[in-house]
Amino acid sequence: MKKYLYIVITAALLSTSCNKDEDFLDREPTDILTEEQVFSDPAVTLSVIAGLYNRYYDFAYIEDWVSISQFNIAFWSETGRYGSFQNNEFGYGDWGTWDYAYIRDINLFIERCEPATELSDADKQRFIAEARFLRASYYFELVKRMGGVPLILEAEEYDFNGDPSYLQHPRETEAAIYDFVISEAEAIKDFLPANVGTKSRATKAAALAMEARAALYAGSIAKYGASTPQVSLPGGEVGIPAAKADAYYQKALTAAKDIIDGKAGGYALYQKKPDLSENFASIFTDKVENPEVIFIEDYKLQSGKTHEFTVLNQPIFGAEEESGGRTNPSLNFVQSFETLDGTYQPLPNVDASGNPIYYDNVGAIFEGRDARLAGTVILPGSSFKGRQTDIWAGYQMPDGAIISGDSRGQQKEVGNLGTVQVVGFDGPIDGLEFTAQTGFYLRKFQDPKAGSGQRGVKSDVWQMRYRYAEVLLNAAEAAFELGQGGLAADYLNQIRSRAGITTPLTAGDVTFDKIVHERYIELAFEGHFFFDIKRWRIADKVLDGAPISPSEVTENIGDPLKRKTQPYGIWPYKIYNPGNENDGKYIYKIIKPARVTGADRFRLGNYYSKIGDDIINNNPKIIRNPNQ
Repeated sequence: MKKYLYIVITAALLSTSCNKDEDFLDREPTDILTEEQVFSDPAVTLSVIAGLYNRYYDFAYIEDWVSISQFNIAFWSETGRYGSFQNNEFGYGDWGTWDYAYIRDINLFIERCEPATELSDADKQRFIAEARFLRASYYFELVKRMGGVPLILEAEEYDFNGDPSYLQHPRETEAAIYDFVISEAEAIKDFLPANVGTKSRATKAAALAMEARAALYAGSIAKYGASTPQVSLPGGEVGIPAAKADAYYQKALTAAKDIIDGKAGGYALYQKKPDLSENFASIFTDKVENPEVIFIEDYKLQSGKTHEFTVLNQPIFGAEEESGGRTNPSLNFVQSFETLDGTYQPLPNVDASGNPIYYDNVGAIFEGRDARLAGTVILPGSSFKGRQTDIWAGYQMPDGAIISGDSRGQQKEVGNLGTVQVVGFDGPIDGLEFTAQTGFYLRKFQDPKAGSGQRGVKSDVWQMRYRYAEVLLNAAEAAFELGQGGLAADYLNQIRSRAGITTPLTAGDVTFDKIVHERYIELAFEGHFFFDIKRWRIADKVLDGAPISPSEVTENIGDPLKRKTQPYGIWPYKIYNPGNENDGKYIYKIIKPARVTGADRFRLGNYYSKIGDDIINNNPKIIRNPNQ
């Protein structure tokens, strides 16, 4: 019996007539290739593994703008999304995945590639190493979300004997799955190219980056899981013994150092542009000799593989097709960026007596901050695609009254000015979708090319998966946990220096709080925050379900336990007060979008996603996750 590997699933309708039914049924299919055909031509083999790459799982995915901005790091300025800010709890099944069909397809590829005789040894070794990388990547995604899962490394077949019990496997321990990911990375790294120019296929650096991240996660779950003993299972399917922590941290540091020391190619921080904020933004859009990028999913214009991230999130005023504005970063996040001397400071909108501080221009309040702020967030007064944003909320009159509008750029009578514009064309207008309801738009991942905001053109900005700055952060955290504060400070200072921070950290400055802060700022909107607060076992404290008061927003900046249950904003107002020295200046007021009525609560049962009842019913060996 011939074995077939499907490349195209849709069947072609055949119009040729046949004299006999059996002649028709015996014809060779035209939409599939035989196993021999697939594994005798490296170009065809590559096309098959490309399909496996296309099924790679990401948590924050550039084609799904909502996934990038969860957990109140941003408000979603789209009417249909307001409900997300009016609920108080996450579902136990949220963020779950259980795609063993993907694992089976990878196992089949490996099993069929291994005996192939028509491929060169070099091609075969690389293809198999890539498949193992993808399989380990998905098991990493499974363990991050679900805890220990069945570890299946061969394509099993049902023999139709009526008893499927031999296909039912129990969950491995959480530690065993992490150990598998780490050991696979070690086993395959030398069969992958050490080529900094290869971005969308697995490389030695990608394998090491995966190993470092996985070992860091395992180490922190082992260490910090002791604070939540109820988030565990007696068989180890959830939870890792504390005694394993240091060994995992050492593995993370060693793998990260191999990249840092150049053993996997010449990776480095991206430092091409003199404007440090523009430089940071360009990490995610510059595809020409970008030394920071390790592993991505790529897109290409006019290829059928593009996305609408810029269409949906660019500043709406003057944008192509007047589309955008959906991701509004929160004040909670924005004010987390340090001043250039490395201190935490809330945005100074009022003085010590509570009186408003007046600014000569709408963007002055943000000056002197970590350059990553303007590289991550589009601020009032900043520009995108050569056009200045128009973000201001209205006029404040001498008696304190506010004159504003409920449509973009609306005009009204204002004192002796006559009929003038009273609100920005980019808002903010409370409840009006696609405007900057928090006072901000997102800059990270936005495509600066002309036409990227058109639905007929779209964007080819790549999906970031591993980059060098994260490797430095992983190394810094592992070094800190191993008591190597000086090494941790060195790695952190490289990242902070690129952001323009002038005061370097010393070994004594590196604390758990500082590690948390640097990851929150550097890796924002890249899918790390959720798994970070889970592995440190602080998610139930950061998202405790209690509302946040306006005064709380500006307090305890840099505290890893600072609550993030609701997104706030800050709005600029023009002063109308003829003859007064402050006439025409700006003040800022902290607001909470009116659609934010809930407060996110992360329950103990959310540390691991629910395994579906259908899965458990089909396999009684599967143990449920705790606290659900």
